[in-house]
Formats: sequence, structure tokens, C-alpha cells
Amino acid sequence: MTTHVPGGRWLAAAIVCLMAWQPAHAAKSPDEERAEIRETSAKVLERLYKIEPGAREAIAEAAGYAVFSNFGTKILVVGGGAGKGLAVDRKTGAATFMKMVELQTGLGFGVKKFQLVWVFATKSALDGFVDSGWEFGGQVTAAAQYEGEGAATQGALSVSPGVWLYQLTEDGLALELTVKGTKYYRDDDLN
Repeated sequence: MTTHVPGGRWLAAAIVCLMAWQPAHAAKSPDEERAEIRETSAKVLERLYKIEPGAREAIAEAAGYAVFSNFGTKILVVGGGAGKGLAVDRKTGAATFMKMVELQTGLGFGVKKFQLVWVFATKSALDGFVDSGWEFGGQVTAAAQYEGEGAATQGALSVSPGVWLYQLTEDGLALELTVKGTKYYRDDDLN
């Protein structure tokens, strides 16, 4: 018995297009990629500090942080994205290079570019992110909460106890985050 997936051909074509459209990093050496990720991360942090000055204090007081630069596309009923970044242990200064992949479903068309800055209040939260990765299944929507929160995390989204997330778009700081089928994991090629 064969199962027919409605729009399966469109889905397959969209996935092939997404895979072909992703930026090619094969021409860069691992050292060049690491340098590029560090430079991009520094620029993202400086942009965040200009938009939300309290973020500097939140990161300075945290056990660690992670910065990702992401690119996503959506064509008809399927979309996806990919990104690279690094997680930093504030105490030791150790950096772990990481990747991000995202899968979306639902009608739409477009291209988006955004940056994420994760802030980990505890070493265990940072270690869990680096060692086990992070995965959002289905759809999770979080909204920035200002009441009862410290000024340092204003503008950040609480995604888990002791874990805060800033999302920067071309328009500035996003006050709502929608995550659909997103996974963060260690980049074995760069570590």
C-alpha cells in the first residue's frame, strides 16, 4: 500500500531548493569559518547593546551566552533555515562553535535573516545547551515579560528557567519569538 502525501512533489522541490540555496561554506577553511563566526558574533552583540543597553549587564552577570546568525526561507508550504554561532563560558572564556537548523510548515513565501543571543544564568543551563543541544518541537511562542523581571533582562524572552533569549531582526529587537522545529547542536567540524 502506498501513501500519497498531498503536495508531496511541491514539498520535495521546495526542500531541494532550500538545500541548494544555503550558503556554501566548503571554500573556507575551519580557521576562516571560526574567525568569521567570532566576528559576526561580536557585531551582533554590539548591535544588541545599542538596541537594549541592559543586555550588556545581563551577559556580564551570566554563566555564559551564545550568539547565532540565522538565515531562513519559506516557499509555499515548507520552509527552513540554518545558522551558525558560538556559545561562550563567561568564567573560562571557552567557546564552542554550534549550528542551528529549522523546519517550518504552513503556507507562505519569504526570506528572513535574524540573530539570536542566548543568555544562560547558570553553568548547568549553558552546559546542557552545549553538550546536549536544544530542540524546540512543534511550535513554541514566547513573549517578552517585563513585569517582575530585572532591568538587565528587559527585552529578552524567557524560554526556560534561567535561560533568556534576545531575537534581533532587521527592524530591531523582536518582542515575540516563534520557534518551529528548531534544533541547536555542536558543530563537530569547527570544535
